[in-house]
Amino acid sequence: MESGEGKTVRKTETVSGCHPSTLNLKDVKMTAYTHGQPSAFLEDVKLRRSMIIEIIEKKFECLKKEIIPNIYPMTLTGTAAGCTGIFANFTFRHTFKVKHDALKTYASLATVPFLSAVVAHKLLVIDALYSDNISKESCVLRSLLIGIVCGVLQPNSLAFVKNGRLATKYHTIPLPPKGRVLLHWMLLCQTPVKLMPIPIVFHIAIGVISSLRYCTVFENTLEKTVPEE
Repeated sequence: MESGEGKTVRKTETVSGCHPSTLNLKDVKMTAYTHGQPSAFLEDVKLRRSMIIEIIEKKFECLKKEIIPNIYPMTLTGTAAGCTGIFANFTFRHTFKVKHDALKTYASLATVPFLSAVVAHKLLVIDALYSDNISKESCVLRSLLIGIVCGVLQPNSLAFVKNGRLATKYHTIPLPPKGRVLLHWMLLCQTPVKLMPIPIVFHIAIGVISSLRYCTVFENTLEKTVPEE
């Protein structure tokens, strides 16, 4: 009886447990799957990395084609706007008899018009020209408007606001009488307004030069890209 019971226990063990050969096959399959999975993952990572590098290279090529040839006219217009800001700050400080915060006002009046002119030319002229949304005449017109707005109106308005606050703060000019505030400031700003046609003509000339430069650079890039395509 004991031997029969032992046989039944051995049978149940062999039935419930798996055969050694089947276990070995399963282990081989699992090891092959686990060894194959990291290799596929590494290949996927390498493919994504190569795609990212290719996209970055294309972006750099676009930057070389669009921005680098146009650095000279952009810098020219930005420098002209900064110089106009310095000139406007000088005239308003002399008109309002302000002698405080000279470095602060000159730095802001030179930096803000420079950056605004460069960004405006990049967004409204260069990007629109390379996306084929504007013509040559529209490019010249936009450059002229940007030169007048960012090179004349913005620097003079900033110089008026900053130096006007300093003049009222330190009482370098008499305060305006009640009811005649606008007339008082207009009379004080006669000298800067009379000098305003000088930077207007200056920026019109620079706007025409820079816009023609943008158009020639754009035409040259088109001539280079058409044979490649």
